Amino acid sequence: MGQWLSERLGGSFIIENRAGAGSSIGTEAVVNSPPDGYSLLMVTTANAVNATYYDRLNYNFLRDIVPVASIARIPNVMEVNLLVPVRTVPEFIAYAKANPGKINFASGGNGSGAHVAGEYFKMMAGVNLTHVPYRGAGPALTDLIGGQVQVYFDGLPSSIEYIRAGKLRALAITTATRSEAMPDIPTVGDSLPGYEVSGWYGIGAPKNTPAEIIDRLNKEINAALADPKLKARFADLGATVLGGSPVDFAKFLADETEKWGKVIRAANIKAE
Repeated sequence: MGQWLSERLGGSFIIENRAGAGSSIGTEAVVNSPPDGYSLLMVTTANAVNATYYDRLNYNFLRDIVPVASIARIPNVMEVNLLVPVRTVPEFIAYAKANPGKINFASGGNGSGAHVAGEYFKMMAGVNLTHVPYRGAGPALTDLIGGQVQVYFDGLPSSIEYIRAGKLRALAITTATRSEAMPDIPTVGDSLPGYEVSGWYGIGAPKNTPAEIIDRLNKEINAALADPKLKARFADLGATVLGGSPVDFAKFLADETEKWGKVIRAANIKAE
């Protein structure tokens, strides 16, 4: 997307990774930047989670970041180690109820997308799983394959090759509809109606950024998402392009922030 915008707008779009606190450090940097269109934020699911997960942030996400455009949605995949004797979500739920507290579910860390996805599943399915947080998706995948943990609600792009290679068993996709990248895998919602989880990406800007800048960026981002080559690239990653107006994205962000706030409070998830 940065390359597309550079070519269309005639200026360099530089990607600057500000790691730390589940993207909160990077978000705060954009919040405190001049509202001139030169500092933008790659908004992700973490922003919706962090609004409740962290008791004290130096900003209010929904107030201080202006939505520009949504970019793409990426499903999580509910996957198990090959030794787990289940092949479907109903079989997994029955197995978990027969073994309460004995099944470990991995995540890339407390408050991560995989963590809240697992807690949401526990709530809706009425099962007792033990959360095992790792420092990132890589170590979690390694231990899932090795059998140290039994289930993982991972982002599809990081797991898809392990599934294709037969090193992990995919039970279901977490989005409301099946993934074009793996159309034979059912959704969790097929067995657990109402369950929907996805990773997503979009662009935001500091509040008070002029409307003409927001509108110009929105127009160019939507043009990119309509480009066949870019759409194909997203599809290769297991992603579905979104797009839409700033108003559409604002509603989406508000809904996601409310949804994950309820899960975090119900599961009593606390920041480390």
